[in-house]
Amino acid sequence: MAETTKTSSGVQELIDRIRNQGVEAAREEADRLLRQARQQATEIVAHAKADAEAMQAKARAEIEAYRTSSIEALGLAARDTVLDLKARVMSRFDEFVKRLVVSATRDKELVRSIVLVLAGHAADEFIKDKDIEVRISDSLLEGQAEPVFKEEGKLAILGLSSDMLREGVELASDGDIEGGARVRLVQDELEIDLSDRAIARMISQRLLPRFKAILEGAE
Repeated sequence: MAETTKTSSGVQELIDRIRNQGVEAAREEADRLLRQARQQATEIVAHAKADAEAMQAKARAEIEAYRTSSIEALGLAARDTVLDLKARVMSRFDEFVKRLVVSATRDKELVRSIVLVLAGHAADEFIKDKDIEVRISDSLLEGQAEPVFKEEGKLAILGLSSDMLREGVELASDGDIEGGARVRLVQDELEIDLSDRAIARMISQRLLPRFKAILEGAE
């Protein structure tokens, strides 16, 4: 009887030891799994944080790049607008000068003076024994269709007489001239251009740089 009790007690102890060892092993495994889960969670959070920071940094860089490119684009647009405006103003000023010159050089008294200077007797000192063709605007010679009176009509329109001009002078109309006159030495194929275009070009060459400097604030 006592032996049976002793055997039962040994079995119970074995059962208890196995149970306790199992519980301890389960607890250790649970702790290990918990530590592993916490470590994985920490790594996931760290990766997520790093990814978020990288995305934020990328977004900030893209925003800065867009801002820089936008500022540069606006700067270029502003520069182009200013350059275009300056070009337009310069072009309008040039057109304004040309209109003024055309208006002034279509004056008959001015054309008469130009013709006298270039083809009058005073020109003999510089141009001797050479045929001269003086070309003036069609608009100053309108209505002179009769060939017989054509040359006299031209002189009369300009308030000139034949004795005011040297020999070998011929007046001709020129559709390319709106004002002033163009004088050509026939034999030498030499031309003195005092037409509206030539005068406007000369005045523009002198005035435009000054006007540009004023426009740009240099003066």
